Amino acid sequence: MTRSQQPALTLFAVGMMALGILALRYGDFALVWQPVEAWVPGRTALAYASGLLMLFCGIGLLFSATAKLSIRILAPYLVIWLLLKVPALVVAPQMEAVWLGFGELAVLLAGGWTLFAVLTRESTGAWKILAGENGIRAARILFAVSLLPIGLSHIVYVKETTDLVPPWLPYRTGWAYLTGAGQIAAGLGVLFSILPRIAAIAEAGMLTVFTLLVWGPAILAAPTARLPWTAFFISWAIAAAAWIVATNVRRRPPPAAHPV
Repeated sequence: MTRSQQPALTLFAVGMMALGILALRYGDFALVWQPVEAWVPGRTALAYASGLLMLFCGIGLLFSATAKLSIRILAPYLVIWLLLKVPALVVAPQMEAVWLGFGELAVLLAGGWTLFAVLTRESTGAWKILAGENGIRAARILFAVSLLPIGLSHIVYVKETTDLVPPWLPYRTGWAYLTGAGQIAAGLGVLFSILPRIAAIAEAGMLTVFTLLVWGPAILAAPTARLPWTAFFISWAIAAAAWIVATNVRRRPPPAAHPV
């Protein structure tokens, strides 16, 4: 992990810790990802276990001695939460909101997978596909594809998106369309290697701005309410995951000079 990658890792770790604390505070899944149905045996125990896992893995990511172990525990957890979205995709594939939720979780997984690949440098045997450069590349593709339904949701649900745009901004509907188109463009740019680093940084920047402008004021308006804090840290974690992916998109080397 290089010094330039450390800020993104720290943001990601803080997001996991905060979501873990929320899960422990309310004894459920902190409205995170796919809620586990009430009839599932041991639901409350699972919620507390989920909170503890996110909290301690987040703490572990902050220390070099425990970072590798923490991401090896956290990465499968993120895979499980993404897989929990698959039944909804099968039941209602025509509903864009389901694809939005899947895309957001996939961005989070892409960030965790990238961390796993960076911290687990073994590139032979069982780790060959998941770790090292192969893992970073695969996570980047997952990230790129995930941005498409997220951006599309801004257009399909333009009214709901407009309602989230701060009221002091002019042309709020225009911002809804613009951000949706921007996220789709960023996904295509990363996917087809068209200025991929710039595209990834732009997406991470957009998600960060969304987090601060949408949920920051909501927290100030209702500091004791649960929803703004939960939404803020979910958005925080997803933005941090995008920054992890962006910091691991390599700049293209300059063309080699030809002898005269």
